[in-house]
Amino acid sequence: MPSDLSKRTYCHHCGYPQSACVCAAVKPIAVPQQLVVLQHPSEVSHTKNSVRLLQLAIPQTQVIVGETAADFAALRQQLLATQCALVYPPDDAQAEVTVTQTFAQAIDTLLLLDGTWRKVHRMLCLNPWLLQLPRLSLSCDNGSQYRIRKAKRSDSLSTLEAAVFALQQLQPSLDILPCLALLDELVAQRLARMPAEVRKRY
Repeated sequence: MPSDLSKRTYCHHCGYPQSACVCAAVKPIAVPQQLVVLQHPSEVSHTKNSVRLLQLAIPQTQVIVGETAADFAALRQQLLATQCALVYPPDDAQAEVTVTQTFAQAIDTLLLLDGTWRKVHRMLCLNPWLLQLPRLSLSCDNGSQYRIRKAKRSDSLSTLEAAVFALQQLQPSLDILPCLALLDELVAQRLARMPAEVRKRY
């Protein structure tokens, strides 16, 4: 007998089940930078992943699934013709290549890593070329709105939040509220569907 899950109908636009469709909250924005997300394979089918929302909010977002250097070989060639920065927290080893204000004005491509901290760390280890890129670190004091997915670090953000905060850091006048409202819609829907006892954990 087919399960209830197999009977679900999905929205052809947002890709979520019809009962959780977020299309009413989708208001795409245009940005001058290209967003490229390197997505760990384990995130592709994760129901709480925010990359699908990011693609709805900023349609030009490019997503490449992989983990090893071979997976991203074509991308590395593509990036040779760009002014690219990696969106990632700073560390002492990376201080010398942190994005300067002058270089920030020339950035045309932002690279983001999508995965748990452990998976992202592994991606960095397998792709040392990423550590050679200028790094754009975020100054965000309000924490994450993505309450439905827990993280061990207090500075954790969803990939959507990291992307739009990075864009706003480059362009302070950019209105990112439509993107954050889309995230809020998904979070609200997920929380509403949780049993009361489960919802208390979030």
